[in-house]
Amino acid sequence: MSNVQTDGISRQIASPERPQKPKMLVVDDEPDNLDLLYRTFRRDFNVLRAESGVMALEVLQAEGEVAVIISDQRMPEMKGTEFLSKTVPQFPDTMRIILTGFTDVEDLVDAINSGQVYKYITKPWDPNELKAVVQRAAETYELLKQRTEELRRAQAQTDLLSIIGQVAQDSANLEACLDPIASAFGKNFLADVCILQVVEGNALVSACGIYSSGGSATSWLADDPLSREAITSQAIQNVANVSSDPQLSGVAAYQSHRIQAHIVIPITYRGEVLAVLSLQWKQPCKLREDELNLLHLSAQQTALAMTCTRYYRPTV
Repeated sequence: MSNVQTDGISRQIASPERPQKPKMLVVDDEPDNLDLLYRTFRRDFNVLRAESGVMALEVLQAEGEVAVIISDQRMPEMKGTEFLSKTVPQFPDTMRIILTGFTDVEDLVDAINSGQVYKYITKPWDPNELKAVVQRAAETYELLKQRTEELRRAQAQTDLLSIIGQVAQDSANLEACLDPIASAFGKNFLADVCILQVVEGNALVSACGIYSSGGSATSWLADDPLSREAITSQAIQNVANVSSDPQLSGVAAYQSHRIQAHIVIPITYRGEVLAVLSLQWKQPCKLREDELNLLHLSAQQTALAMTCTRYYRPTV
C-alpha cells in the first residue's frame, strides 16, 4: 500500500500488481511439437495448448482473447488456415502465425491477403527466427490494443460530455437531470453503482439520481465518511481497496453494501458544493490518470448543467 496525493486525491491505494504474461495459444496435432513450443515460450507467455483446431476453438471460448496464435497448417479435421479464419470475427486483433512443412502456396497467400495470418514459418523452424517473429507479433498486438483503447476512451469522453450537455438542455428541473447523469457516469466508468446526490448548505439532501448495474440501489452517502470529507474539503476522495484501508474497512455501510472501491467527486460551482458524485465498485478498482482527468472535466460540466437547471429553469 502507498499514500498518493494528486489533484486533491489523498487516500491509500493498492500497490500496482505485477503485469501478467500475455496469452499465447499453440495448436499442433503432434504432442512433441506442442511441448517444444511450450518450452520455447513459457518464460514470456502464458502458453495454452490444443491438439486440433476444434480443441483450440474450445480453448478460446473458455479463455478469451490471446495475443498470439501459432498453428500448424496440416492437421486432421481442420487445416490451420481454416481454424485461424474462424477466430478472426471474435478476435480481430490477435496475431496469427502458421507453421507449414509443405508448399501450399494458394492457402497461405489467401490467408495472408485476407488478414487471417500475420506470418508463416516453414518446418523445421529455427527457434531464434520463431522467437523474433513472435516478439514482433506480440508488440504489434499490444500496439493495436493500445490504439483501440485510445479511440474507445476518446469516444467515451465525447459521449459522456455530450450526454451531460444534452441533459442540461432537456431537463425541466434539477431533479430531472440527476438520474440521466448518474447513469452516464456509471456506464462510462463501468461502476456497479453511481449516485449523484444534491448538497445544500454543505449537507446531503434526499434528492438524488441512482444508477445500478445489478438491480435497485439506495443512497447511503449520509453514512459515508468519504462523502463527508469530499464536501468539507471540496476535493475528490478515492479508495481503491476498502479492505486495505484502516479508516474504511470497519465502516458498517461499506460492509453492508459490499463496496470495495469508491470515488467521491464534489460537484462545485464558484466555491459552492452543489452535489457529490459517488462511483462504487464491488471489487478493488484503481482508475487511470486519464480517467481521473475525465472525472475532473465531467464534474465541471455537471456543475454547469446543475446550475442551469437549478437557477434558470422553474422547479416543480
